[in-house]
Amino acid sequence: MKLDIVHDLQSVYRKLVDSTSRPGLITDLGKEAALLDGENETGCSHSLLLLALTLLDPEVTFKVFSANADRAEKELNQLTFAKTAEADQADYLFILDDAEEGSLEDAIQRANPGTYLNPHKSAVIIAETGAIRDGDHLVLKGPGIQTSTPVNVEMDGNWIRRREEKNKEYPVGVDLIFVDQNNQLLSLPRTTQVTEKRVVMNEWVM
Repeated sequence: MKLDIVHDLQSVYRKLVDSTSRPGLITDLGKEAALLDGENETGCSHSLLLLALTLLDPEVTFKVFSANADRAEKELNQLTFAKTAEADQADYLFILDDAEEGSLEDAIQRANPGTYLNPHKSAVIIAETGAIRDGDHLVLKGPGIQTSTPVNVEMDGNWIRRREEKNKEYPVGVDLIFVDQNNQLLSLPRTTQVTEKRVVMNEWVM
């Protein structure tokens, strides 16, 4: 493996922190992901694997949503020594692109939101998506954003509404991270408001 477990994963962590503190910032993990070529047997994208290697350790738990979840969980356990757990108990939930339709919404609903005394014990959901790029499909507002930030995320389903319901009683809630096929990363902490921009067509009645 060409990846430097210390240096390169520190780089991934810094990029993740930067994206989390500045929601709407699209971060490129391509340089680090290229170092994993030919070394990935988890079924995860290189970007998601990088995040797993960065965040998982023997002190935390995780759950994978995938058509081949057992294989992915076994490989991640061998790589990080983190233990698997049920979705409502896991510290990290990983949604692979081959997961069943509605898996992201299911993960959001089942994820541990923490408590008022210990909101930091809530889950982080990391999901693979089609593409993340500049655009105006979603409008982001909240801490770390001066006014608002537009962004495009290719992810079907009603995850925005489900996320809003999960995070309505701040400080409890869940944080969401997207990674795409081009190794782009977008972080949506629970404090970020996400609005879907819809085009409304006028309907003329004769």
